[in-house]
Amino acid sequence: MDVKIRKYYTFVEEIKADGGKEVEGSHKRVSIAVVFENPYAGKYVEDLSPLSDWSASITPDLVERALSAAGIDKSEAESYGKAAIVGGNGELEHAAALLHPTLGKPFRDGLGGGKAIIPSAKKMGYPGCAIDVPLHFKDAAFVRTHFDAMEVRVPDAPRDNELVLILSVTNCGRPHPRVGGLLKEEAKCEDGLR
Repeated sequence: MDVKIRKYYTFVEEIKADGGKEVEGSHKRVSIAVVFENPYAGKYVEDLSPLSDWSASITPDLVERALSAAGIDKSEAESYGKAAIVGGNGELEHAAALLHPTLGKPFRDGLGGGKAIIPSAKKMGYPGCAIDVPLHFKDAAFVRTHFDAMEVRVPDAPRDNELVLILSVTNCGRPHPRVGGLLKEEAKCEDGLR
């Protein structure tokens, strides 16, 4: 499938303090968005597998760009998430095709592994609309300190005939977590859950 990419947009957040208290160590979160023309805008297409195949093929490059922009080594990656926004002439199923079922393996491979499900969000949108990309610990989904989200918006996307694919990675959980639950140090990381 010939895909016309209009832009890449990268967001890097480095948290130094939260709640009036300094954060110890490195707390970085990064999201990368790729904005491209939706080949199926304005028409119904039964087979959306080319979108799935394309998202899987671009994922290694997106992961590399995101980690490089944030200065995170793949061995430091702790949380991940994914999202897609569809412009007005598309349909929500186009976002689903981008995010499932083939994007997971190359995303995990780019981070050197990950046993937990990759949380996702999708929506119809317009230029500048925001989406909260859900995040959780990549090796045990029930690690409560890493239940989080990163708001992403691209000021001029998606246009009506575009799609936005977003991948997010962190090297941390929330700053100063203190609501209890499973900690990453306690997680067995065997089944992707606990």
